[in-house]
Amino acid sequence: MRQKSKKLVITFDSTADAMAMECSAQSNGIPGRIIPVPSEISAGCGMSWCADECDAPRVLSDVENHAIAYLGIHYLMMY
Repeated sequence: MRQKSKKLVITFDSTADAMAMECSAQSNGIPGRIIPVPSEISAGCGMSWCADECDAPRVLSDVENHAIAYLGIHYLMMY
């Protein structure tokens, strides 16, 4: 059985912002993927970026360096 682990989840106001995150991450080798916003969070466009907590510094640095608009930053226990 898979174990839950702590994840970084970034929510966005719009689908365009989520897609900008995905494009930037792919171009810069930033780990993570787009997922539906977890049920624990009620926010934004319904899409979010998820990465392992250990990758949070790289992900957040990419968000800041490329001025990607986001709604919130959350840390959740997830599969």
